Amino acid sequence: MILKTKNLNLFYGSTKAINNCNINIEKNKVTAIIGPSGCGKSTLLRSMNRMNDFIDSFSIKGEILFDEKNIYDSKIDATELRKSIGMVFQKPNPFPKSIYENIIWGPKINGFEGDKDKLVEESLKDAGLWDEVKNRLNDSALSLSGGQQQRLCIARAIAMKPNIILMDEPCSALDPKSTAIIETLIKKLRKNYTILIVTHNMQQAARVSDFTLFLYEGEVIEFGDTEHLFRNPKNKQTEDYITGRFG
Repeated sequence: MILKTKNLNLFYGSTKAINNCNINIEKNKVTAIIGPSGCGKSTLLRSMNRMNDFIDSFSIKGEILFDEKNIYDSKIDATELRKSIGMVFQKPNPFPKSIYENIIWGPKINGFEGDKDKLVEESLKDAGLWDEVKNRLNDSALSLSGGQQQRLCIARAIAMKPNIILMDEPCSALDPKSTAIIETLIKKLRKNYTILIVTHNMQQAARVSDFTLFLYEGEVIEFGDTEHLFRNPKNKQTEDYITGRFG
């Protein structure tokens, strides 16, 4: 297991967003987090690389262990942690810089001294974007289409050589063609990365993930093998949700 939660409770002020979550995330697998709006999916995901630290009212009880170390231990540097656990957000957010600078920016400010051209090429190839942009690396990233921008953001995360990539609704702002490209990419990336993806799209979860976590009102209702969870859910709430009868 590369990542696990132990008796994890997450709060915004006095409001509990996640209640006693205990899950194990396997290395080089894709884990989908599904559930209705407001159930705590993004809160849980963002806690895994401490993005919630930027919210003043946020607090945590319990543990999140990455390689058996509690990421909320006072000795852990959150900035260093985010090099190992990268994140791709719901809306593509490229820097207003060139395509090349978008990829190399993070490694450069973190002291990267290797071959920058090689790193850019490798990252863009891993994100399935190289052939489309190799002749326009000095163009603004903002000139790319929405789907290309999202793949650029994935390449930007890959350039930091993370162990884990968190994806928060990465296809929600994209058209069906771009969504299909991202889904194919996710399947390829799991050879080298552990991926967690929040999605409202249950068909997407079924297509791309190895494991699925169903959350409802901050509670883990069911967690297990994706195919088994969708075909033979153990919990009535899970069955109602995936068949559209929920609520």
